[in-house]
Amino acid sequence: MATSSKINIQTACYHCGEDCANNTITLEEKVFCCQGCKLVYEILHQYNLCEYYTLNNQPGVNQRITVRRDKFAFLEDEKIEQQLIQFRDDTQTHVSFYIPHIHCSSCLWLLENLHRLDAGVQRVTVNFSKKEALIIFSHQQTSLRHVAEILTAIGYEPYISLQDLQDKKPRIKRSLIYQLGVAGFCFGNIMLLSFPEYFSGSGHTDEGMNTLFRYMNLLLALPVFFYSAQVFFKSAWSGLKHGFLNIDVPIVLAIIVTFIRSLTEVYHGNAGYFDSMSGIVFFMLMGRILQDKTYQGLSFDRDYTAYFPIAVNVIKDGKETSTALPDIKTGDTLLIHNNELIPADGIIVRGAAFIDYSFVTGESNPVGKAVGEIAYAGGRQMDGNLELLVVKEVAQSYLTSLWNRDELKNREEKHVSFVHLLGQYFTWVVLLIAAVSAAYWAVHEPARIWAAVTAILIIACPCALLLTSSFTNGHILRILSRNQLYLRNAQAIENLAATTHIVFDKTGTLTNKTGSDVIYYGTGLSIYEEGLVATLAAQSSHQLSKSVLQYCGDGTLLHVHDFRSFPGLGVCGWVDGNFLRLGNAEFAGAPKQNTAEGSVVFLAINEKLKGLFTIRNSYRPGIRGLLKVLQQHYPLTVLSGDNDREAIHLRRLMGPDATLLFKQKPADKLAYILSLQQKGKKVMMIGDGLNDAGALKQSDIGISLAEDSNNFTPASDGILEARKLPLLLDFIRLCKANKRIILVTFSVSLIYNITGLYFAVQGLLSPLVAAILMPASSVSIVLLTWLLSEWSGKSLINKGSQTISDKNHIQG
Repeated sequence: MATSSKINIQTACYHCGEDCANNTITLEEKVFCCQGCKLVYEILHQYNLCEYYTLNNQPGVNQRITVRRDKFAFLEDEKIEQQLIQFRDDTQTHVSFYIPHIHCSSCLWLLENLHRLDAGVQRVTVNFSKKEALIIFSHQQTSLRHVAEILTAIGYEPYISLQDLQDKKPRIKRSLIYQLGVAGFCFGNIMLLSFPEYFSGSGHTDEGMNTLFRYMNLLLALPVFFYSAQVFFKSAWSGLKHGFLNIDVPIVLAIIVTFIRSLTEVYHGNAGYFDSMSGIVFFMLMGRILQDKTYQGLSFDRDYTAYFPIAVNVIKDGKETSTALPDIKTGDTLLIHNNELIPADGIIVRGAAFIDYSFVTGESNPVGKAVGEIAYAGGRQMDGNLELLVVKEVAQSYLTSLWNRDELKNREEKHVSFVHLLGQYFTWVVLLIAAVSAAYWAVHEPARIWAAVTAILIIACPCALLLTSSFTNGHILRILSRNQLYLRNAQAIENLAATTHIVFDKTGTLTNKTGSDVIYYGTGLSIYEEGLVATLAAQSSHQLSKSVLQYCGDGTLLHVHDFRSFPGLGVCGWVDGNFLRLGNAEFAGAPKQNTAEGSVVFLAINEKLKGLFTIRNSYRPGIRGLLKVLQQHYPLTVLSGDNDREAIHLRRLMGPDATLLFKQKPADKLAYILSLQQKGKKVMMIGDGLNDAGALKQSDIGISLAEDSNNFTPASDGILEARKLPLLLDFIRLCKANKRIILVTFSVSLIYNITGLYFAVQGLLSPLVAAILMPASSVSIVLLTWLLSEWSGKSLINKGSQTISDKNHIQG
C-alpha cells in the first residue's frame, strides 16, 4: 500500500501573504489566494489607496470566509445603536470599534484614510495597543451600519459582542498619576528650599530666610502627607482590619513619624525632614505605578458576553428580524447562518447541524445533529444554515451555566507575597533596635530618647524593600510583555515561579487551532484523481473535508452535480462523470479501522475503495522541544476534552511519566486541579477554551493561550501569545530570578540603612545626612533593579529562544 505525505510549492497571496492553492485568481499580474482578497485589492485600487501595500508587504488579513451581506443589520436598531455610540449631536456621531485585525502601520494608514471610502466619515483615530478605532462620522451622510460594512469590506471587520451592551469599560485610574505629580512637585521644591538649611552652619545664610523656607517646606509637605500618601494609608488600614501586617504598615509608621518629628523641629526653630518624607512617598509611588501598570488592550476577566454576538436573526411570520440577544425569549425561532455561534440552547427544527463545540468541550471534531435534537449554546454551526427553537434563554443556557459556577464567581487571592513576610521580620527588627536604643538612652541621657527613636524609624523605613520589589516586579512584567506573556499583576510572577506541576489542555493549546497533518494510504492517486477528490471536498465545510482539500489542492475547475452530505457519515457526488465518496468506513464500503491515529477519511471512486486519509492535529512549532525539556523538571499532565485517538502520539511527546486524561468535562478538569492542590502541588494550568475556565481559575497560576492577545480568552492570571509557548520554561526561570533580584537589591540597600542607623541610634541624624542617604538609596535601587532585570531577561529568554529554535531545526 502506497503512502504519501504531500509537499506543495505555492505562491504567496499579494494581499494577505498566505499560500495560494493555485495561481488562477489573478489581477494585473498579482496572485490572490481567494476572491475575497482580490475584492479588497479592487476596492483599494478603485479609491487610489494602494499605498497600503507599499508601507508593508502583504499587510492584509485572509478573506476566505465571506461575511453575509446583512450581518450588521442589527446596527439599524435604534436601541442597540444608542448603547454603542459614545456621543451624538446634530451633526456628528462618535463610536469606538474594537478591530482585532489591526497589526501594522498599513492598517493605521488605511483606517485613518477611511474618509476616502465613505465621505460621511470625518475622522478616524486608532489606538494601536488596544486595537480600537474611534470613528467620527456625519449621520446625515452615512450610518453606523454602513461604516461597519465598509470596514468589513476592506478586511477590518469590527468585533461587536454582547459585552458591548453591558457596563462600559472602566476609566483608566489616574489618581496615582496625580498623586505622583503632586509628590514630585513638592519633593523637588522642598529639596530646593532646604539647601540653605543644609549649609546654615557656614554663616552665609540669613536666619530669617531659613525660617521662611522651613514654613514653606511645611506647606509643601501637607499635600504630600494628606493626599499623595493616601494610597499607603488605605493599604495599611486594610491590612490591619484583616489582621495582617503588610509592607505598607511600617512605611505608614515611618511617614507619620517623619512628619510629626519634622513638625516639632520646625516648631523649635530647626530644620525638619520634610524632604526625606516627600522623597519616600515620591519614589514609592513611582514604583507602585510601574508595578501596577495594566494592559489596557487586554482583559483578564472576560465572561460569556464577550463571546456572544450582539444580535441574532429571529424568524417571525416567515420573515427574518435582527434581534438583540437580551431580547431573545423561549419559543423564538433563530436562524443560525454558516459559521455563526449558537447563542441559546434550542431544538433543531430545520437544516443539517454540524456543530463545532471545541471551545466549550475541547472536542476537536464537529458533532452532527439531526432535526429534533438539542443544540447547546457556545457551539459554532459549520455546515449551512440552521433553524433553532429556543428552549432556554441566553442567561440560562449551558454555556452561561459554565461561567456562573460557584467556584468562578469570586476569586480569592490564595497567596501572600514573600515581600510582606520579609517586611514583617524587618519591621520587628527595627522596632527591637528602637526599643533597645530607647532603653539605653533612658538610663544614660533621657533627653535623647525622642531624637534616637524617631530617627531610627525614619532611616530604617522598609521603603527600600518596597521600592526593590515594586521596581523589580515592574521591570519583569515589562520584559515578559515584550515577549508576549501578559501577567495580571506582580503576584502572578511569584505564583509562576513557585509552580511544581504543569497541566496542559490539548486542543488549541498543544495543537494548532487551524491546520492538520494529512497522510494518504492506498493506491496512488493521479493528478486528475486528486482534482476529483479536491472538487468534491471543496463542496463541504466540514473540517475533515477542508483537510483533504488542503492535501489535494484546489479542484474548483471540475464540474460537480448531485452533491450530497450525510452528517456523521460523509459526502458523495458526481465529479466530471465519476462518482466519489468521502467518509467513514461504512459509508465508503471499507472494513472498520481502529488502529489509526487521528481521524480517518476513506475514499471510494466509482464504488471502488482507493485508500484512506489519516488526519491528525497539527502540533504547534517548537512544542516537541518544549515538552522534552519540561519533563526533565516538572510532572506533566494533559487534560483533553477530545477523544483518545492521538494517545499514542501524545505519549511520545509528553514522556512516559506524564498523565494523559481524555474526554474530560469542565468539572473533571476542575476536580483534577483540586486533587493536585490537596497533595500540596503548586499547579500551573495552560488552556484556551471555555471548558478550561474553571481549571484556569482554580489553579495557582492560570495561563490562557491566544492566537492574538486581543481575541477572546477565558478569565486567567495571564495571556500568552500562542507562538511564544515554546519559551514557557524560560518565562518560569525569569520569574524565579525576580525573587533573587529583589533579595540582592534589598541586601545592597541595607548598607545605607546600617550607615543611617549608626547616626540614628546616637540621636545625631541630621536632615542633611537623611537627605543624602534616602535619595541615594532610592536611585541606586532603581538603577540596580533595572540592570539586573534586563540582564536576566536577555540571558534567559533570548538564550532559551535560540535553544528551542535550534532543537526545532534539528528535529525538522
